[in-house]
Amino acid sequence: MAKIVYFDNNATTKVAPEVVEAMIPFLSQYYGNPSSMHSFGGQVAYHVQEARENVATLLGTTPEEIIFTSCGSESDNTAIFGSLAALEKTAPERHQIVTSNVEHPAVRNTLAHFSRKGYQVLELQVDEQGLLNLEQAKQVISSKTALVSIMHANNETGVLFPVEEIAQIAKQHGAIMHVDAVQSVTKEPIDLKNSVIDLLALSGHKIHAPKGVGALYIRKGTLVRPLILGGHQEHGQRAGTEAVPNIIALGAAAKLAMLRKDTELEKIKAMRDDLENWILTNIPHTHVNGHRTKRVVNTSNIGFDYIEGESILLELNKIGICASSGSACSSGSLEPSHVLRAMHVPFTSLHGSIRFSLSYNNTQDEIEYTKANLGQIVQRLREISPYSEKYFPMQS
Repeated sequence: MAKIVYFDNNATTKVAPEVVEAMIPFLSQYYGNPSSMHSFGGQVAYHVQEARENVATLLGTTPEEIIFTSCGSESDNTAIFGSLAALEKTAPERHQIVTSNVEHPAVRNTLAHFSRKGYQVLELQVDEQGLLNLEQAKQVISSKTALVSIMHANNETGVLFPVEEIAQIAKQHGAIMHVDAVQSVTKEPIDLKNSVIDLLALSGHKIHAPKGVGALYIRKGTLVRPLILGGHQEHGQRAGTEAVPNIIALGAAAKLAMLRKDTELEKIKAMRDDLENWILTNIPHTHVNGHRTKRVVNTSNIGFDYIEGESILLELNKIGICASSGSACSSGSLEPSHVLRAMHVPFTSLHGSIRFSLSYNNTQDEIEYTKANLGQIVQRLREISPYSEKYFPMQS
């Protein structure tokens, strides 16, 4: 197999060997239904509960407040549809939703649905560094607000949002606070027992568990109508027989993340900063999209002026380097990133921005390999760019 340097961990992560090892017995040996009365099913239920406890510990909450889902998008949809459905009964006068203008499609497109249904959806604006204006949140959130839905870390830039402070504002006005934490769980400390956040979504495949599993935190007392009806599973919040092997895997990934957090995050940050600083120093007309410090440790979104990001990605792909031009959930779109547009990134680099997102699987050798090749790639592409004669005159 050709050399692979994987810098696309915000899209998905490699399943950790320890996680694979934990889930294998539940694909063959322990196949009982956790809802069954017999002990064969009961021992499976025990391990599902153990996984739930691991996820709860990771988030600083109780197992009773965690339900398992199929992915982060389902968790977000359950939080939004379920809380608004409950509020239609208990607080029908609340027809306003507050969000940001840089949310992931799982939230952005869901809220567009509610806008078409008649809800007033108000978007908080980010500045040129991708930061949210807390003062604007104070002005917009009111007694008319039903739901506030804000991501913790942006999936394209890694920029962190002040979700705890916004949750306090929402609480003052009696609104529900939902946080999409898919990109921040395991990268940033989360302590829900000391928080007023009501709903928080996460995804397994972003934290070295397999695809097909996620979780949703539902604060005790928060009314959320189920998105999937049927049986009693997941405290009556999500019907359907549990995907046991994936749930076990998510629990194992949560436990592994807690063991590694004190050693791996600094290593990831050091590699990210090394690559980023080298690019800014050695490749002209480059810049970081997003705040340099108020972001998760693994993400660097770099703007390369005057060339197409897709061209860079194709050239990197030829030598085994995997990166991204933005959200993997929007990769089929030809439109420039709505996140970068919201940040007023100049036209010269709007289409030429690349996201490098690292994990503990990356090595310094991979950073050096990228440095050795990236500059040449950018130079070649700029030489054939339609902007080349205007911005990069050829030497006679």
